[in-house]
Amino acid sequence: MGAERTAATPVPVDDPFDIMLLGWSFMRSRLLMTALDLDLFRALEEEMLTADQVVTRLGLHPRGVRDFLDALAALGILERRDGAYRNTPAASQYLLPSGQKYVGGFLTMTADFMGPGWEGLETMLRTGEPHGHASGTVPFAQIFRDPERLRRFLSAMDSLNGTVGPELVRRFDWSRHGSFVDIGGARGNLAAQLLLAHPHLKGAVFDRPVMRPFLEELAGQAGVAERIGFHGGDFFVDELPGADVLVFGNVLHDCPVDARRDLIARAARAVSPGGAVVVYDPMIDDGRRSVANLLLSLTLMVQSRGGSEYTPAECRGWMEEAGLVVEDCFPLPARATAMVGRRAA
Repeated sequence: MGAERTAATPVPVDDPFDIMLLGWSFMRSRLLMTALDLDLFRALEEEMLTADQVVTRLGLHPRGVRDFLDALAALGILERRDGAYRNTPAASQYLLPSGQKYVGGFLTMTADFMGPGWEGLETMLRTGEPHGHASGTVPFAQIFRDPERLRRFLSAMDSLNGTVGPELVRRFDWSRHGSFVDIGGARGNLAAQLLLAHPHLKGAVFDRPVMRPFLEELAGQAGVAERIGFHGGDFFVDELPGADVLVFGNVLHDCPVDARRDLIARAARAVSPGGAVVVYDPMIDDGRRSVANLLLSLTLMVQSRGGSEYTPAECRGWMEEAGLVVEDCFPLPARATAMVGRRAA
């Protein structure tokens, strides 16, 4: 059994100002979102700039700009040297709009509906109802109705599962299998990574029909169009495609527990004998000490009636109920944990 993610030891809070800063955590969020809104990272990618040069380049008032830049540097977003600033490698990789792994658009979009949702945390705790009494899962429905917003959303999701892909390629033994289907795999970025790393594999994605043209575009760009298929439908009600491996990445945490059990049970029947069901999500550690994943869980709860994170122990239970033998559990990037259940040969 692989090692599960170990939660960090909480830092003792022994100063009253630490308590106040915790209550003011919104300031860090607004700091980063303002930098994105100002297009600061594009300016600081071209060359190192002083605070005065940033004022001129972005058309700002000088009051506050130096503190603003120094705060971003203190958070590790910017580098500062001899009074001038530039992007850190992480900022260049994830916050520069031209970067292939840019997450700024996704961050801005999700902050717009997730941030207000947290105002409903108390109501959710008192009543169990999400913010604004939303129904279903996390409210992405409006995104799927707008092709341009959908394209930006998919690009951002590519940056997230793009970090997961290489580790999933490495940690799971794909040589034992010839085919896979990524359930809820969007436009196939993860699938393309698996196909490029393992030329013997054939893959497919099962997702909403609206995803097909986006998948065909990405598959053509990646050079895997001949080895990837697409199944359009609703995996909550439609039959799951058969394959040697079925992958559920960032899917189960969006739905109620009964739906999770049902999906895993159906996957256990659909997967080939001797095949595997692979599930990954930002699972809560079994000791329930990882604050980041606990906050992600609460975010899902205030946004939907059924969503929440879950522990590896819970996932193991659902797999065993479905007749799968859990053979591995291992950490992935993006604060995710993967669990592998094997169907008997």
